[in-house]
Amino acid sequence: MKIFTAQQIYEADKSTIVNQQITSDELMERAGTQLFTWLHSRLQGAPVKIHLFCGIGNNGGDGMVVARHLQEHGYLIGVHVVTYSEKRSHDFLLNLNRLKERKIWPNFIGPNDELPKIDKEDIIVDAVFGIGLNRTPDDWVIKVIQHLNNSRAFILSVDIPSGLFVDKAPNNKDSIVRANHVLSFQAPKLIFFLPQTGIFSNQWEVLDIGLDEDYLNSVNNVYELIGKNEVLPWYRPREKFSHKGTYGHSLIIGGSYGKIGAVILASDACLNTGSGLLTAYIPTCGYIPMQTALPEAMVITDANEKFVSDIQFELTPTVIGLGIGIGQDDITIGALQEFLSSNKRPLVVDADALNIISKNKDFLKMIPAQSVLTPHPKELERLIGSWQDDFEKLEKAQAFSRQHDIIVVIKGAHTITLYNGKGYINTTGNPGMATAGSGDVLTGMITGLIAQGYDSLRATVFAIYLHGRSGDLAVEQCGYQALTASELIDFIGDAFLDLFNVQEESGPQEEIE
Repeated sequence: MKIFTAQQIYEADKSTIVNQQITSDELMERAGTQLFTWLHSRLQGAPVKIHLFCGIGNNGGDGMVVARHLQEHGYLIGVHVVTYSEKRSHDFLLNLNRLKERKIWPNFIGPNDELPKIDKEDIIVDAVFGIGLNRTPDDWVIKVIQHLNNSRAFILSVDIPSGLFVDKAPNNKDSIVRANHVLSFQAPKLIFFLPQTGIFSNQWEVLDIGLDEDYLNSVNNVYELIGKNEVLPWYRPREKFSHKGTYGHSLIIGGSYGKIGAVILASDACLNTGSGLLTAYIPTCGYIPMQTALPEAMVITDANEKFVSDIQFELTPTVIGLGIGIGQDDITIGALQEFLSSNKRPLVVDADALNIISKNKDFLKMIPAQSVLTPHPKELERLIGSWQDDFEKLEKAQAFSRQHDIIVVIKGAHTITLYNGKGYINTTGNPGMATAGSGDVLTGMITGLIAQGYDSLRATVFAIYLHGRSGDLAVEQCGYQALTASELIDFIGDAFLDLFNVQEESGPQEEIE
């Protein structure tokens, strides 16, 4: 599913009006009616007070349409207009007059007006600001927003929570509505998936308001939301007359004394994702643990007992997962430099290999094109430098990806994969996956898919989806607190099977259809 910028949505509105030969007011009516239908289908006429807080722009006009339909269906409503500017949009004024014609008299709120009483059993429809907001609201408007947040009433925001910008981080968290639910027109917004802005949208859904499909399909968007429908066409079924060599040979290089478990997790995940063969290159101390824990793996041991000192092997791997648990001993750094200088195979680089590279930036020149880097936030910061907010982080990571022709994974609640100016936002996963070894499992899964012939970008995006889905399936059995990395591996097969489950199970933030 595409994610659009504010400007692209504005252009889609214009294209819809022209190509469908409707007015902007008719498009507003369409949007408002969809909002009302969503509410009415859930409330079924319940005797609850609904407060509609409307701005004086088109977002407020949408709220006015909802208010009219609610009143016509017998709901108890209160309409409050937040007069944050002298300007009024044309379609807002049209719908304001329609309310007055029906004897609905809004309560106009200015800087010195008393705020309406809201009970915690009430419902708030937030239609104050839309996607056009470009500055922090005035102090008195912030007090209105805080009044809504402090009411403890259920808040439904129209398109986005009021006070949020769509293309930059907020300056003042107190100036933003904390929505229980957001109904986003036509497509989700990027801000729903970033840590600094996603916290204001507890749940979201998309309302299809019939914007011009030809225009939307033609738009060259930067970000795309990845769910089952996006990854299912990528799945490569196994052929009857294939053999283990058909599905590649993965090499996992890593481990040090006390960190052999990381290599075991990555290797196990790699095999469970479908790699035909797997060899682990580890220090000698890991030989018995690896052979005991994972009999399917082949093992090459380094001459050093406790850490990797000289990476030498005779096999020709399809792909190499590098850095899991490898440590940062000076000898290991030298071994890594020597290895990178001669290696031509695609890499999946994680953990201490990333930290070593961040301290030796000239190593980046030796990483093969379209290799995959999977840093956690601190590792990413060491690679690209610090950032002021999530938007700058994305810009710097995109530039880093282009400069070195590599795929960058930004891990988080919604892991984002960046390559060639595009971003792919994952929809699966849960807080239980914030556990030791989860990243090692992901590295193994990406490596396993590349080994089978998936190109590096698709392998990364697909593996991240499966990784999160494994976590979603596992947490149903064990709960958030007891979810471990080993448990994730146990559910990789279930995640593959779930691709073909017609009745898709969606989390709160996956309600996108």
